[in-house]
Amino acid sequence: MSIRSERRSDDADESDADSPELTAVQAALAAEHAAVYGYGALGGRLDGKRGAEARAAYDGHRARRDALARTARDLGGRPVASDAAYALPFAVADAPSAERLAAVLEDRIAGAYADLVRATEGDRRKDAAGALREAAVRSARWRGGNVAFPGLAERAAGADPAATGPVEAAGADGTR
Repeated sequence: MSIRSERRSDDADESDADSPELTAVQAALAAEHAAVYGYGALGGRLDGKRGAEARAAYDGHRARRDALARTARDLGGRPVASDAAYALPFAVADAPSAERLAAVLEDRIAGAYADLVRATEGDRRKDAAGALREAAVRSARWRGGNVAFPGLAERAAGADPAATGPVEAAGADGTR
């Protein structure tokens, strides 16, 4: 799945580009758009308890997406729009590949929220930290184990998170 961390419209205010907070909100929003798409693609491959977990994650990502769109507007920006479709990092043909995709999605979301934690303060930072924690827990559940810092281990040392984007930074091929 590839997305850009920020999309600019022709009528966007140039001051928006100068706000690290808005840039991080837009990146997290773009990652949430991709996660909603990804969970829609994998949800049909899971049933029972895992299917219920996927539906709960899908609903949670939709709620976070909507909240981030409001936050972008509150910060004076125009919320980044979802792409019509996203390229999945690998084929999702069965339950194990669906679970692997869910773990990848959560790692990517964790990276976007880690950037948002860094760029915000106060209640927004608290909300971003909560979203990061939720993504880390979901990632560990999907994977069957945890990693020290979901979404962060794959980032190149010294790389600018805005330049790499939240999705590309987290192993787009789905490998570990």
